[in-house]
Amino acid sequence: MTYRLAACAEMLFRELPVVDRVRRLHELGFEVEIWDWSTKDLPALAATGATFSSMTGYLAGDLTTTDGIADLLRTAELSLAAAEVVDSPRLNLHGTGLDPDGLPVRPGEAVTPDDRERALETLAHLARLGERHGRVFTLENLNTAVDHPGTPFARADDTLALVSAVDSPGLRLNLDLYHAQIGEGNLVELLRRALPWVGEIQVADVPGRFEPGTGEIRYPAIAAELRTLGYEGVVGLEAWPSVDSDTALERFRASFA
Repeated sequence: MTYRLAACAEMLFRELPVVDRVRRLHELGFEVEIWDWSTKDLPALAATGATFSSMTGYLAGDLTTTDGIADLLRTAELSLAAAEVVDSPRLNLHGTGLDPDGLPVRPGEAVTPDDRERALETLAHLARLGERHGRVFTLENLNTAVDHPGTPFARADDTLALVSAVDSPGLRLNLDLYHAQIGEGNLVELLRRALPWVGEIQVADVPGRFEPGTGEIRYPAIAAELRTLGYEGVVGLEAWPSVDSDTALERFRASFA
């Protein structure tokens, strides 16, 4: 493989404490994704020896409103400090903050030209922060049909347009193929267009957000395309296990081996 495999500690081995989930994924040879760092014992996670692929890069805020931008930038700086503890290279963002149910804190799928300009300015600021700290903020596409209704800047085309317009090594795409399949499809062509801007790729199958091999996406074909394109980054499993976590990881590895 030219790429590396990671797995999400928030969705796998949920019967275990978070530190033990991270340790287990590390023992199985995966890099590890975490979400909200503020709820975790970061020194304990670092002591597991795991390699962290990504973590959430903010605690509150959005890309377009005055108060939301202030909250986003303030908590992004806190996230950069947290990333130093576990040495997470990437910090993940969304078009707006999400509540515990994955719903947008400031819904509004319809984006005005002024919203887009403010989002670009905010993302450019974040990109400069990332470069200064030697980290990369990644903007993730989401789907609004199933998991995140009402989220602005959700489609992969939206996130790609923003990231390419900012054009900074401190800002890249977190290209989530599960969300893209629900929202747009045509995944191979999407990969070809987006790859120059991709910081990480996340996967799960459709429907259900289970591991590859349980649904309609031909992930071995995606893996072959990534090898053809020479992708050398991370492919992260952000999926619920359809049976158990060990089986999900085995199927993930088999799809991308």
